[in-house]
Amino acid sequence: MSVREGVNQVRQALRCRSWVTITQVLKELHPTDQAELIKELTPSERQQVFSHMSYEQLAEIVAELHYEEQQDVLKELGRDKIPGVLDEMSSDDVVDLLRELETEQALELLDLMGTEEAQDVRELLVYPEQTAGALMTTEYVALPHKLSAGETIDALRIISPDAEMIYYVYVIDEQEKLVGVVSLRDLIVAKPATPLHQIMRKKVISIPASMDQEEVAQLLDKYDFLALPVVDEEDRLLGIVTVDDVMDVITEEATEDFIKMAAIHGMEDLALSPREAALHRLPWLVFLLVTGFITGSLITRFEDTLQSVMALAAFIPVIAGMAGNTGTQALAVAVRSMALDRFVGKEVLRLLCQEAGIGLIIGAICGVIVAFLAYLRHGNLFLGFVVGASMWATLLVATMIGALMPVLFNAMGVDPAVASGPFITTVNDIVGLGIYFTLATKFLTYLAG
Repeated sequence: MSVREGVNQVRQALRCRSWVTITQVLKELHPTDQAELIKELTPSERQQVFSHMSYEQLAEIVAELHYEEQQDVLKELGRDKIPGVLDEMSSDDVVDLLRELETEQALELLDLMGTEEAQDVRELLVYPEQTAGALMTTEYVALPHKLSAGETIDALRIISPDAEMIYYVYVIDEQEKLVGVVSLRDLIVAKPATPLHQIMRKKVISIPASMDQEEVAQLLDKYDFLALPVVDEEDRLLGIVTVDDVMDVITEEATEDFIKMAAIHGMEDLALSPREAALHRLPWLVFLLVTGFITGSLITRFEDTLQSVMALAAFIPVIAGMAGNTGTQALAVAVRSMALDRFVGKEVLRLLCQEAGIGLIIGAICGVIVAFLAYLRHGNLFLGFVVGASMWATLLVATMIGALMPVLFNAMGVDPAVASGPFITTVNDIVGLGIYFTLATKFLTYLAG
């Protein structure tokens, strides 16, 4: 069943007051699709549906919503249902929700929660945002190493309703230190009497609570794990970071880099008023405006050359546009390589050599094309040579600048994504036009003749 079909059936059921039908429709949909369905309903329709849903169902839906939508839904649920919903939600999902609220609102919601659940959330709120500690959940399975495989499976049947993930069983010793990990697969195939310490993997890859979320994502991607244990300085288990939380991080980081490359200030820009968003964007735009005047000054400096051969003006936008485009392409490749942690050591030199080769090939092909068109239009062989040679040199240099700029920014401790597309475009405009007019001035005698 599609979400659209579900919405239509729910609305029809609401008109007929058929609560059984609504329950059946929701059962057929995944929680993510249930959340999409809920967003399509009006507030009054949602309240009617909510009144016939369990706390567990509501918690699953709230966890799938964006934080602004979460706040709207919680308001519609009212103070009577909020405690039950928050208690059913995973602790890390509640933390994500509370971090988006004003302190007073967050404390009010915490007071509504059960004592044990609220304590778990308070412990997670201590960790700085965008760290493993802030991402982790405390709803994991950790059992003593002396248990047998059979006893562990029996324990899982009891613990599983409260655990976010049971695929990994973390093994601890008498001091509650992490000593191993057992997958559910290993448990199932092991003989029931086999002790955990005989089937567990002792070399556990764990992370500190202070690790940056981007590093956590890279580790999960590198080892293809479904979760990573978070430990303190004494290897005591604090929580786990699951792959579904990391998927959100990957999306956030990729979006953040993409938006920075457009010279704006991240996803919060979408939630700001026009005035606030404009103030966020202005600093970069003012800087680009100033550098744009440098481009204008460069053209003025070669005014005599332009007046002598007016045909040169026709190719200014072509040279500048192609320089910006190729530079931005190289920039995107370099920033993406850095984000994936593939831009270190020899990889830097390899990427730069690769981009240089790409610049040579693209420059040669585009140079020949534009040289032929220039000659065809103006009938001047030297004009074709100047335009073609300028295009070749400009694309080579622009590609190298696009690849090198993130390296330089990174060396200076600045986010490479800040080497934004508009910035690279402006720099390459200056470089490209400088090459073009310098070459044209050198051959001015032949061009004017």
